[in-house]
Amino acid sequence: MPKIRSAKKKMRQTRTHTLANRARRSAIKTAVKKARQEPTAESVKAAVSALDRGAHKGLLHPNAAARKKSRLQKRLAKGAAAQ
Repeated sequence: MPKIRSAKKKMRQTRTHTLANRARRSAIKTAVKKARQEPTAESVKAAVSALDRGAHKGLLHPNAAARKKSRLQKRLAKGAAAQ
């Protein structure tokens, strides 16, 4: 347990940020999972938006976001071609 006032404050901030980041990461994963299961234009658009936001905020690496977006777009194109 920290004794210095600034360290106590940093611990409180870290706890708050951790909870917020966990919720954001979960929302990204949910959007991606929904887009993978049902690759419609709307679901893929929502997932891409969530991935871009997450990459911008530092929740996931920009290259990882780009890779996931590319795979979602590929899946969407494949589904559209099959219909």
